[in-house]
Amino acid sequence: MSEALRHAILGPGGIGGLMGACLARLGDTVTMVVRGETLEHYPRQIHLESPFGNVDATVSRAAEVPASDVLWITAKATQLEPALRAVTNPEHVRAMVPLLNGIDHVALLRKRYGAGKVIPATIAVEAERIAPGRFVQRSPFARLHVSSTGRDLLGRTLDDLRKIGFDCRFVDDEPTLMWSKIVFLAPLALATTAAGVPVGGVTGDRKRREQWQACVHEAAAVATAEGAKVDAEFVIAGILKSPAHMRSSMQKDVEQKNAPELDAIAGPILRGARRHGIEVPTTKTLVAAVEAKAGLPASIV
Repeated sequence: MSEALRHAILGPGGIGGLMGACLARLGDTVTMVVRGETLEHYPRQIHLESPFGNVDATVSRAAEVPASDVLWITAKATQLEPALRAVTNPEHVRAMVPLLNGIDHVALLRKRYGAGKVIPATIAVEAERIAPGRFVQRSPFARLHVSSTGRDLLGRTLDDLRKIGFDCRFVDDEPTLMWSKIVFLAPLALATTAAGVPVGGVTGDRKRREQWQACVHEAAAVATAEGAKVDAEFVIAGILKSPAHMRSSMQKDVEQKNAPELDAIAGPILRGARRHGIEVPTTKTLVAAVEAKAGLPASIV
């Protein structure tokens, strides 16, 4: 049997709670890294409600990232810089696996901590923190895709997560790994947020569906120009199978008057379009609608 790994979770929100609870369920040690002012009251037992089975797990707590085999970075993109202040001894961290929305954070982390320490990855799931230490997975799926550079370290972990119910795989092609999520997420997040409706309100309405699909094709065109292998029609077919009640994290942020991850999610499409001379009018229209709804200045991206 492989030796248990030491995991640290930086960003104890919905994704961090999901990963922390599931990794603890596998028998690994887990430390939730929380803000110093909340450390004393953060529960030692975390609880996850999940379609894969509810989990009650005992975790350690820390205000700084401890010596770890894997640091899972699960903060929102808008909160990445403050979160990274907790990484006071990066030399004591064997590998970092960022699960943020977007693409640009990978280069930032590599520049700061070294290319060999960062294992790019993406996750597709709807998960929320409903109270400190209490989390719920609302989607019937959790898709964790990891760069094949992490196969030696995380092979056993992904095998065990598959047994729980995760869809896990290693991906050899990094542009395809990262852009596949952007092409899936950005059009859906923009469309649901602009309209203020869950997934079914976009896919079930002809005008909104056509707009969302046009955005998928624009994102796929940019992704292809960036060297990724993506199929817009495959993405559309997959989203059409998603539960109608699902809501994007961007939509929830705007509803709760939190800063949406607009630059991280839509920014790569708009910046890539400019680099390659690709027209993305639908994406720009949806971004403007989200900016207006969130009370942001125009053209923030």
